[in-house]
Amino acid sequence: MITHAVIFAPIGQASRSDQIVQRLSNAIITGLLEANEQLPNEADLAKMMGVSHITIREALNTLRANHLIHTVRGRNGGSFVCEQAWELSPTLNPFKTLSTDYLSDLGEMHCAIISHSTRLASRRMTQGDITRLRDFVAVLNSATSPETRTQADMRCLLAIAAASQSARLANQELILQSEWSSLVAILFRSDIIHREIVALYTTLIDTLAAHNESESVNSAQKLIDTFTFYLIENKLKYNAK
Repeated sequence: MITHAVIFAPIGQASRSDQIVQRLSNAIITGLLEANEQLPNEADLAKMMGVSHITIREALNTLRANHLIHTVRGRNGGSFVCEQAWELSPTLNPFKTLSTDYLSDLGEMHCAIISHSTRLASRRMTQGDITRLRDFVAVLNSATSPETRTQADMRCLLAIAAASQSARLANQELILQSEWSSLVAILFRSDIIHREIVALYTTLIDTLAAHNESESVNSAQKLIDTFTFYLIENKLKYNAK
């Protein structure tokens, strides 16, 4: 699944255990990793996320201490997402530790990646690429849960990055999604935001289909700027509680 490819993507260099805890906590709290879902084993996690077994074990111990996962011993055992993880969301909400400056910077980085991907895609997308993207947006439009909406959104953004035919841009989008997706899942609890995002995607596709480079870039910027606006708005609402 593309969601898992993002969640378990390689980790950066600094504070690796903390990064793993933050990424998996966000994925669990926002429902991208579902209740009772089994995580990959320690060896597979270490390989997938590019860290040592000790780092993985340390992160899993922290997640267990936070009651986000539990471990079952035996032949069919492993680490599983706790059923009550959603109840802990007020204390472990991603907006608790993220600043508005961080969210603004994340949005600017994402805007840069998607805007340039769109610029190249407007020149290089085939009719098949356009049809595929329309299909992804149709899935997003019909999705009813925050999790399925987020997964559909991820496919749309990764499809745009892939259509740029730049492996570096597509890889950067994949890496950024590990931070972006768990935050967007919170936004997609709102039907109003969901409808607004679908409308923005529809406009973007129309400009891409017309191979209108400047309008495509403008539409892409508006899409990511809208996401960023709502992320910061949610952070401010969280602070006001």
